[in-house]
Amino acid sequence: MKAAIFDVFGTVVDWRSGVARDVAAFLARHGVQGVDAFAFADAWRRRYGPAMAEIGSGRRGFVRLDVLHRENLEASLVEFGLSPGAFADAELEDLNQAWHRLDPWPDAVAGIARMKTGMIVAPLSNGNIGMMVNMARRAGLPWDAILGAEVARAYKPAPEVYLGAAETLGLDCADVLMVAAHNGDLAAARGCGMRTAFVLRPEEHGPGQVTDLVPDEDWDFVVSGMGELADRLGM
Repeated sequence: MKAAIFDVFGTVVDWRSGVARDVAAFLARHGVQGVDAFAFADAWRRRYGPAMAEIGSGRRGFVRLDVLHRENLEASLVEFGLSPGAFADAELEDLNQAWHRLDPWPDAVAGIARMKTGMIVAPLSNGNIGMMVNMARRAGLPWDAILGAEVARAYKPAPEVYLGAAETLGLDCADVLMVAAHNGDLAAARGCGMRTAFVLRPEEHGPGQVTDLVPDEDWDFVVSGMGELADRLGM
């Protein structure tokens, strides 16, 4: 294998804690009480899949994830009884940037840096390029390139995202390892001929997580963290 490409949200970074942290600060700043920041983060995230599905179905043209997140933020505010119009646009845009300020899981940076010594490492995320760059600079993620939805003009699990990543790197899919904490992501990558690594992240969705707690298929690697994956790869 010549490259490892990584899902980011939930696999490399802890989106739930980071988003809830910024939501809590936003609510406190505006004197909003009675809204649980983690519940708000979960509601915001739940709109992620349906929003991308509109693009995947062809009902909507491609827009970057920052746009979808902003629309989903405003819808989530309404869900919690808050009017988006009650807040300055700059305040909402800053809160939307919470997705740019996520912290890596404790094992992520060191493990990916070890893999980088022997192969290309890059995100294959639905996040747009600016988001991935900001996140990497803040968190110290040692990417060699930025790949994903904005490059392919499509969202995972569309095959063109995975195929485009391999083509962009000048590699055959068989030479590429897809690393993710989500069985569906790995199934799509395997369908394109990639190798697969399932990273267990049982706390991604908080204490009530019910999905992706175990591997659904016989993935090439099943590991508890990036350090273990680097070990398995001999890095």
